Amino acid sequence: VQLQASGGGLAQTGESLRLACAASGSIFRSNVMGWYRQVPGKQRELVASISSGGSTNYADSVKGRFTISRDNAKNTVYLQMNSLKPEDTAVYYCNIAWGARNWSYWGEGTLVTVSS
Repeated sequence: VQLQASGGGLAQTGESLRLACAASGSIFRSNVMGWYRQVPGKQRELVASISSGGSTNYADSVKGRFTISRDNAKNTVYLQMNSLKPEDTAVYYCNIAWGARNWSYWGEGTLVTVSS
């Protein structure tokens, strides 16, 4: 399974960015795709996740600002990030998992930098 992310970059406070991540390979139909982020010296944290059935989960810090969505036909997950803040600066990683996360795959990170 491979994950290819795109869409990171530089934004100013209050601006928006959209991340996309396409999964390919042998993917179990019932899965959860998600975005995580990590800053140096801290653990990777969940930003948002969405199941193949459409159930979503968000970190409290992004609720109301970020929206996760997916296209099951394309095995692609999106993260619309609005009202960005400097504290959103991090490397963002996409993930796909199934089987109670016994199978879990990561994409290469994409850097999001938000300047004040």
